[in-house]
Order: sequence, then C-alpha cells, then structure tokens
Amino acid sequence: MKKFPALAILEFRDISAGLFATDAMIKKSPIALLKAGIITGGRYMTLIGGSTASVDEAFQEGIFWGKDSLIDKVMLPDIHEKLHDAVLGRRHPVADGAMAVIETPTASSNVRAAELALKGAPVELVEIRLAESRLAGKGLSIYRGELHDIEAAVEMAVSFLRRAHVEVLSRIIAAPHETLTDQISGSTFFHDAKLLELDGEVD
Repeated sequence: MKKFPALAILEFRDISAGLFATDAMIKKSPIALLKAGIITGGRYMTLIGGSTASVDEAFQEGIFWGKDSLIDKVMLPDIHEKLHDAVLGRRHPVADGAMAVIETPTASSNVRAAELALKGAPVELVEIRLAESRLAGKGLSIYRGELHDIEAAVEMAVSFLRRAHVEVLSRIIAAPHETLTDQISGSTFFHDAKLLELDGEVD
C-alpha cells in the first residue's frame, strides 16, 4: 500500500535556486518533503509526496521559482505502487527471466520511464537510482520479467522518451548469467560490489 498517492521530483541546476524553490514549495501546500539536497555536478534535487492536489500545487510553485535553473521535472499523480516503493529506496528481489536497463540523463526522465514500463507490462522493477553521487546526475532503472514483457515495457518507455527528445539508453539481456544476477542482487555500484569468482576461473 503506497503511503503517498502522488510524488514529484524537481532538479535544479543551481543549489541556491533549488533551496529557494524548495522552501517556497513547503510553504505553499501541505506536502511531505521526502528528500532534498545536493547531487552530482553541484545541482539540487527535491522529492516531494502527498495528495495529488497538494503535490501539484507545490510542484507548480517549484516550477515558478525554479525558472531557468530547472533542469528536469516530473509529477506522477497516481504513481505505480512498485515505483513508489523503489523511489523511496526499497529494492525488489532480483527475479528470474530477462533483464532490461534504462539509463537517462536525469532522474526525472527515468522515473517517467519506469512509470510507463510498469503500467504498460507485467515486469518487476529491481531498483531505480536517482542522480546519486556516482551517477553523474543520471537516472538508472533495472527490470526483470518474461522476455516479451520486458521488450514491450522497454519499447513503450524508450519510445515515449525519444519522442520527448530525451537521450535515453537501454539494453535487454535475454538470459542473464546467474553471476550477474547475484552481483545485481547485492549492489549495482562497483564500490559496494562483492567479489564473485566464476567456477573454473583459476590458473
């Protein structure tokens, strides 16, 4: 059961503009400030949640005060439950089947891609990462499911983003090696990855 019916993300080029706009958003309507802070490249990102009406009002306020500093934004008035949980930092167990990766230049565009993928096909969202320190401002999402469902989900999400002139990258792995699956189950960051030796890989 999702706690917040609606979520929104705003990404600002300047920290000062981001702080100012975020303050204005909080003052404008009764929202939950879920996360806000500096991201890669000296940018600022704000994630808010709440009722659809409250989030929309705050979202519009953020757009108004963000002005030219606003890099990207997304508001989901009826966010998919799996995406809701993933955005709040919950990872889904890595299931069997094909795997897909969608990579976008901003966090907002990846959240939009994930919403389309999840609502368009019965796939699992393993995780979504939003402009964290080692992502250079990018968004990244990983999916698992039956190959035909994965292909359909990626096609819907990527086609939409390309029509919106977003430089989206995607790959589908039809039958991922179990070692890669084990690696992703732990972490997608190199720094956090555990050593996994393949059988037979000895001198």
